[in-house]
Amino acid sequence: MKVAVPKETRAGEHRVALVPQSVKQLVKSGLDVVVETGAGVASFIPDEEFVAAGAKVAPSAAAALQGAGLVLRVSPPTLDEAAALASGTILVSFLNPFGNPDLVRKLAAGGITSIAMELVPRITRAQSMDALSSQATAAGYKAVLLAASHLPRFLPMFTTAAGTIRPGKALILGAGVAGLQAIATARRLGAVVEAFDVRPAVKEQVESLGAKFLEAEHITAEGEGGYAKELSADQHKRELDLIASAITSADVVIATAQIPGRRAPVLITAEMVKSMRSGAVIVDLAAETGGNCELTRAGENVQANGVHILGPVNIASTIPMHASQMYAKNVVTLVAEFVGKDGQVNLDFANDVVGPATLTHAGEIRHEKVREAVGAAK
Repeated sequence: MKVAVPKETRAGEHRVALVPQSVKQLVKSGLDVVVETGAGVASFIPDEEFVAAGAKVAPSAAAALQGAGLVLRVSPPTLDEAAALASGTILVSFLNPFGNPDLVRKLAAGGITSIAMELVPRITRAQSMDALSSQATAAGYKAVLLAASHLPRFLPMFTTAAGTIRPGKALILGAGVAGLQAIATARRLGAVVEAFDVRPAVKEQVESLGAKFLEAEHITAEGEGGYAKELSADQHKRELDLIASAITSADVVIATAQIPGRRAPVLITAEMVKSMRSGAVIVDLAAETGGNCELTRAGENVQANGVHILGPVNIASTIPMHASQMYAKNVVTLVAEFVGKDGQVNLDFANDVVGPATLTHAGEIRHEKVREAVGAAK
């Protein structure tokens, strides 16, 4: 079977779906891998490295896709790119299924078997396939570096002949994968770190990284798959009160809270921003789903009352080498769930990973919650 890796076309997307090491694994399984020329350049992987790993290089996306049974991408295809896929093709990619109903319908109508990386279940067995987690690791790390680069002061404590500089304070909202990586990175940079999450179960993880866990009574919102779920109005008020009391002394705030298929919860109000120190920095990793800060604008740097509010989009792509390496590992491990060592495809929807992750197949939207969301979006 031919496996195609087209060059990513989304603006600002620097990752690639396969790296040379993962190409070797697929070729060893009897698959023919074809990479569009230049697909890895933004990740600092020249065509020659793909060829050395056993791949062929095609001069265009059309040439790469011709005759391909399996297409691997990072970002969702455009509607035109989806239309170029032959019926029966298997597409593995991030697909933004809840936020892109037109694409979901297009894939179903085109007879594409699409497997969404966002839908890989968060079960122990699927950890090595969990691209949301691997890319969140990159995002949490880079968010702290971004904040530090905009901060008009040091994060670590310095004792110098010119006096002692007290350490900066970081507040992390949400202790999922991105939040925990942000905690670890802020601690490495010498900040005093506090973190808040509506899931009390993460307290031990937060404290193991050297941060203080902020607790509020009667706030618990553990959802499916370890995600947070939406709070009641009363719980949300208590949550905001706790954050408001902690944010006044923060130099850096990293906001990571998201709810799958929903708008990101607003955790930082305009009034809270007014109460913050001049020169403080907020990095809102939920910017693409509405933002955790009321003043966030996706892709922009907003300044309000002396506070920088950064709304980065696709932040993992700014670390393309390692982000691609981790993503490729996720993809190849997932592909092994439905492609045997002989290169033959066996789509078993009873498989506890393949079944939940399959978005469309044989002209239908298989994922029930996405099907409901797409219907509501008509």
